[in-house]
Amino acid sequence: MKALVYRGLNTIKLEDKPKPEIQDPTDAIVKIKYTTICGSDLHILAGHVPTCKEGTTIGHEGMGTIDSIGDGVKSFKVGDKALISAISACSTCSNCKRGMLSHCDKAGWILGHTIDGTQAEYVRIRLADSSLHKVPDGIDEKAIVMLSDIVPTGYEVGVLAGQVKPGSTVAVVGVGPVGLGATLTAKLLSPSLLIAIDKDPARLEAAKKMGATHAIDSSKEDPEKIVKELTGGLGCDCVIEAVGVPATFELCQNLIAFGGTIANIGVHGAPAKLALDKLWGYNIAITMGFVNTTSTETLTRMFQAGTLKLDDMITHEYNLQKEGEQAYATFGAAAKHKALKMIINTEA
Repeated sequence: MKALVYRGLNTIKLEDKPKPEIQDPTDAIVKIKYTTICGSDLHILAGHVPTCKEGTTIGHEGMGTIDSIGDGVKSFKVGDKALISAISACSTCSNCKRGMLSHCDKAGWILGHTIDGTQAEYVRIRLADSSLHKVPDGIDEKAIVMLSDIVPTGYEVGVLAGQVKPGSTVAVVGVGPVGLGATLTAKLLSPSLLIAIDKDPARLEAAKKMGATHAIDSSKEDPEKIVKELTGGLGCDCVIEAVGVPATFELCQNLIAFGGTIANIGVHGAPAKLALDKLWGYNIAITMGFVNTTSTETLTRMFQAGTLKLDDMITHEYNLQKEGEQAYATFGAAAKHKALKMIINTEA
């Protein structure tokens, strides 16, 4: 089969690999139909994730058809359509029982990280019963791939952790795919202000389309000044960091209101300053962490009902066998190509 393989710093190669086989009774082999590239995959290529070893097929998002199952798989049968969760979990360990699936004793974020992932024609899914979700009939199979990772991440690590409520004032710093996932799901909770902040005009336009009430181009405007004007000098109740660099985390600290929450989604590869001398008396909370994908079933029902519109996130489509490496080149220069999420299909 064909697979996109990590081959060291800034190098991705389309290679032939053996089709995966059942190794454990709880395994399933999924024939991938659609997959996509995540910002975390670019972090791997940049060398920020040393736990991912050269030779790994990367990718942790996708959907497809069950090709084979182990004897211990009870919830799926061959031929079922399945959405692949970015987080694999056993559902029985102490962390899983606390809802911390990302810290499952047996799995967590392993796909495309410590084991071969989804950017291939086939993938082995460990602990399949609790690491896959059934795809409802008649649903947009390309758009549902957004529920593998980015939308649950934006919702759980941004919106829910950020305590967004009806009437809240919310700023999303960085409206790439995950920031857009936060914007899209924050809108469902009826904030009074939903402010998108980015340097990319195309992403700001997408954020407005997905529900942002205001868009601030931080390459031309002062976000702190504008946010204070919009909030009567108070700042925002929730500030969601969705970039992962020190400057944006530090900006979030300047936008937060008394009693607010800074919800960090971004994957940080360097330390950032924490202004404790300023913030110690603000009565704020700072949250961060991995997605647990506990919201995937809820978001799927919302998508199925038409409450959640996901297809606007898809800007490009490529074929794995012919254009897999090109997909990475495009995503790596996202601003130039006005790229958000790209679907990679595996049609021969």
